[in-house]
Amino acid sequence: MRAEAAWQDLVRRAEAEIEATVGSLPAELLEEVRALPVVLEPEPTRAMISDGIEPDTLGLFLGLSFPDMESGAQYLPGQIVLFLENLWLYARGDPRVFRQEVRTTYLHEIGHYLGLDEDDLFDRGMG
Repeated sequence: MRAEAAWQDLVRRAEAEIEATVGSLPAELLEEVRALPVVLEPEPTRAMISDGIEPDTLGLFLGLSFPDMESGAQYLPGQIVLFLENLWLYARGDPRVFRQEVRTTYLHEIGHYLGLDEDDLFDRGMG
């Protein structure tokens, strides 16, 4: 499989899992989560790594959390970034594990968007 074809396959799988995950969320979260863009990248960029992001990071939430936005603070819209090649490597090329890791990572980053820190996420089984 060509590199571009492999990338498109990862994108297709990830988008399907993200959509399924959104569909499983409680109704009260849907509006906020659907407004939150998801960016799919192969891996962190050099600039991200130089800013302290680990090269094997699976996902990130960038921006102000939802509770901070409600305070009236000036902000740039938040976004979730999923690093699909890192997720694929983490899943050791197993499509089932990849889908689960996309779901887990996406939910983890939604947790950050909702204002949860790493301890909160761990306590809720999302860490």
